[in-house]
Amino acid sequence: TFSHLSFGIMAVTLNEFETSSESTVRSEEQDSASWERYLEGRSLVLQFLHHDLSFDYLQHHQSKVELLKKCYFYLEIEPKCVNMRDENHVAHCTSILQLIDPCQLQRVKQVGKNQTKIQLSLLTELLELLEQGREELSSYVETCDATTFLSQWDLIMQRLSKLSELMETLLSLEEPGQLYVKHHLVSRVDLRNTELLNIRISLRTKMPLIFDRNESFAHKDWAKLKWFTENQESYLEPCELHMKLLTNGSQTERGYGMVRTVTSDTCVVHNLQPGRSYKFTVRRSDAHVFVFENWHDSMILKTKTNAVEQADSSACAPEG
Repeated sequence: TFSHLSFGIMAVTLNEFETSSESTVRSEEQDSASWERYLEGRSLVLQFLHHDLSFDYLQHHQSKVELLKKCYFYLEIEPKCVNMRDENHVAHCTSILQLIDPCQLQRVKQVGKNQTKIQLSLLTELLELLEQGREELSSYVETCDATTFLSQWDLIMQRLSKLSELMETLLSLEEPGQLYVKHHLVSRVDLRNTELLNIRISLRTKMPLIFDRNESFAHKDWAKLKWFTENQESYLEPCELHMKLLTNGSQTERGYGMVRTVTSDTCVVHNLQPGRSYKFTVRRSDAHVFVFENWHDSMILKTKTNAVEQADSSACAPEG
């Protein structure tokens, strides 16, 4: 009886041991599978952070948007010329701007201005959302253990998908595009002797003008100003150089200024007062199709006094 009882206890103990071993093996297999899923998921997120939404990527687009905010925006109207027929049915090439109703053009320019402001505001907001999203994903990788990471996996995938969409939107908004307007720019009366036009309107940009701080300087009674664009335009368009005498808030002295139109990248201004500070601003000249600008470069130059000018002359005088 004792041997039967002992054999029964041993059998139960062995069975419990086998059950426990199977549970341990299954638990280890589950832990191993979870760990593999964690490593794969973590690798996917890291790849997204290092390649698709890297720090350099954000820096690049932040710089691009900052430059875009300084650009000048214009209407691009196509076609630029129209073949018009006179009473004798002779065709003449006429600029589209000569046919456009000025009042309607002003309305379209206002639409373009509003669209540009919205576009620039959205770009700023998108960059902020992308930066926040990058920080959020980084925190999942850096601070979450495997269990917490896997429990948040669906949310992480949603964030990845949303950030990818935001990046596509960012790229599309960085290029000014089609302008959708309902106004008829050209009267049908003006087109009575030609075919109806399919006028396409879009927005385009021009780079800001930036002073060359190394090449701009002032002497006693004159100053030389030089400027450039980021893309080093070969064709120089008319621009405006604004000058203003700074009075330091003096109530007894009236400041004065001037505006000079220049078709160049350099201008010399004469008849300045010695020892005074002048503020110079350079900007593109307004055009018929100009829409919006939010920034222009300015710099302050101080003319030399008589004493400084004489000292400079003495220092440069030949020996003998």
